[in-house]
Amino acid sequence: MPGAVIIGAGPGIGRSVARRFAKEGLRVALVSRTGGTLDLEGALAYRADSTNEDELRAALDAAAGELGTPDVVVYNAAIIRRDSPAEASARVQLDAWAVNVVGALVTAAHVAPAMAERGGGTFIVTGGMPEPKAGYVSLSLGKAGVRTLVALLDEEYGLSGVHAASVTVAGPVAPGTDFDPDDIAGHYWRLHTQPRERWEREVLHTGTT
Repeated sequence: MPGAVIIGAGPGIGRSVARRFAKEGLRVALVSRTGGTLDLEGALAYRADSTNEDELRAALDAAAGELGTPDVVVYNAAIIRRDSPAEASARVQLDAWAVNVVGALVTAAHVAPAMAERGGGTFIVTGGMPEPKAGYVSLSLGKAGVRTLVALLDEEYGLSGVHAASVTVAGPVAPGTDFDPDDIAGHYWRLHTQPRERWEREVLHTGTT
């Protein structure tokens, strides 16, 4: 049975993406700091901090032990906080970068080679901040890093059939709004099912599409 792994499986986009993939018939594994199932029947759940490389790799190995090499992996972990250039400190920036970018890189390093060896797979990162904002320094830098990471993964693994992409969400996520997580989840499924000749590397959800 095909499988999907969601890292950063919280109650917003993570839950909606997990439900969408489960609805489409994929078995779902959720990786989060709490190890919860988000009340998703049949979901596998693993506890890992995305900044702890050993925990993250162990959770991915455990999920692969149940699912085999996953068909799709979604990296949805992020630190979202207000911070200005004047408030910048090395510790704050490094902590945010570890979640927003390094965790995604470690995840890709762990799963993309197996996907490439198999000849196919999808790796999607949740993005944001289509334009940098001075009030969100760490998030702006992190989301720029995500775009670069997706480009690098496409260069390294695209020819082997691995579709690397990001979903950039340009506003606050909330049910019943233009940024409803269930609507956003549709982008992840569309990216996963795109034919290779129509692959997109980034989808922008502005709330008007």
